[in-house]
Amino acid sequence: MPFEPGEWAPLGPAPGMVYSRFPKHRRGETGVPAAPVIDVTDLTKRFGDLLAVDRVSFALAPGEILGLLGANGAGKTTTLQLVLGLTAPTSGRIRVLGMDIEKKRRAVLQRVNFSSAYISLPTNLTAWENLLVFSRLYGLRRARAKILGLLERFEIPHVLNRVVGSLSSGQITRLNLCKALLNDPEVLFLDEPTASLDPDIAEKVRCTLLDIQHERHLSIIWTSHNMQEITNLCDRVIFLARGRVVLEGGPQEILDRTRADSLDEVFISVARSGNLHLPAVEATAPASAGIP
Repeated sequence: MPFEPGEWAPLGPAPGMVYSRFPKHRRGETGVPAAPVIDVTDLTKRFGDLLAVDRVSFALAPGEILGLLGANGAGKTTTLQLVLGLTAPTSGRIRVLGMDIEKKRRAVLQRVNFSSAYISLPTNLTAWENLLVFSRLYGLRRARAKILGLLERFEIPHVLNRVVGSLSSGQITRLNLCKALLNDPEVLFLDEPTASLDPDIAEKVRCTLLDIQHERHLSIIWTSHNMQEITNLCDRVIFLARGRVVLEGGPQEILDRTRADSLDEVFISVARSGNLHLPAVEATAPASAGIP
C-alpha cells in the first residue's frame, strides 16, 4: 500500500514533510464534554525511599493525543506502568474506559495496547508467527487479513516470513506497532515510537499513526524526546519532573505562557532544574489536568 498522508495538512518550510491534525470535536451530540477514557487522580508510587510518582493527576479525552514528557527518570515510564496495571500504586485512583484498573485489569487490557521502541518481540520467531500468536491471544477473527493489512500499511510486508532477530531496529519498531494495533484498541500507549527510525520512515510512521487515529477516533498517550514531533502531533502535553506534574497545556499555550521559542527550551529548563525557570511561567504548577 503506498504511503498516503490522507487528511493531514503540511506545516513548516518543507511542504509534505510535517503533518498536523485538523481540530477534533470532543463533545457529544448534546454538547456535554465526553467522559475521559483515562482519569488519574493523585497517583503516587514509592519504591522504598524513592518517590517515583508524586500525586500525579490528569485525564485523557476521547480522540485526544496527550504528550507525556520529561527527562529520563522523571516518572514517565512508571506512570505508564501504573496506568496499564503493570505495577500497583502506593495511593491514588486510576480509571481506564470507566473501569478501575486494579479491579478490572483484564477487561481494560482487552481494549487498550502498548508499543515501545525499546521492547522487542521474541527474536526466534518470524514476524508472522509473532503476530499470529498475539492475534490468538486477542481472540482476533480473520487474523491473516488483519496482519497483512497492517504490515502493508507500515510498509514492511516483506518481513512477513523473516525471523525477528534478523530485522533492523526500525523494522522491529514498525512490527511492534502492528502488534499494538491488532486488537483495534480504543486507547494506545506509545513509548517513543519513532526513536529508532530514520527521518523519512519516522515521518511516514507518524502520518500512518495519525491517519489510523483519525479513522478510529483513537486516544493516544505519546512519549517522546523529539519536541518538534510533540509540537506537531499532540493536543496537550504534560511535563513531569521528579515524579510531579510541573506544566500542562496545549503546545502553543505552553509556548505562549512561558514565552519560550520552542518546547525544547521548556524541556531543557525542566530537565536541568526539576522545575521551570522561564520568566513568564506562572509561579505554581497545576494541581491536576482536565480535559480541554
